[in-house]
Amino acid sequence: DPGVLLYLMDQGLGARDITRILYKESGLKGLSGISHDMRTLLDSDDPHAREAVDYYVFRIRRELGAMAAVLGGLDGVVFTGGIGENAAPIRARVIEGLEFLGLSLDQEANAGHGPRIGTGPAEILVIPTDEERVIARAVARALAGDRKI
Repeated sequence: DPGVLLYLMDQGLGARDITRILYKESGLKGLSGISHDMRTLLDSDDPHAREAVDYYVFRIRRELGAMAAVLGGLDGVVFTGGIGENAAPIRARVIEGLEFLGLSLDQEANAGHGPRIGTGPAEILVIPTDEERVIARAVARALAGDRKI
């Protein structure tokens, strides 16, 4: 809710404080009260950690279902980024029960982090992110005067 920013400003918080809250105290950290690191949350017995992980998985599954509905099905799902690449338990929980979308997880391949971790008609892939290359390309385009960054 963008209105929360105005509320925080009305409470006397400045841009620096709001930035800290948004980037350091929100998301998984805000939900769990423990950490923004999924590894820490997965290792924790704290009910707030479990709740944060449950909500994270719920949001992914909700968006996946919405996309499948709009597209009329799925050809595949790609897991990438820090959690997508490294958190096999999260991938398993996201895919669990989605066989009706053609998604079926190979548990052994998932534990080994892929790259192909599906056994159903729809692909399930784990693709590493090369963030440095993406940033370098964007900088090169910007330096060349390309406005499409």
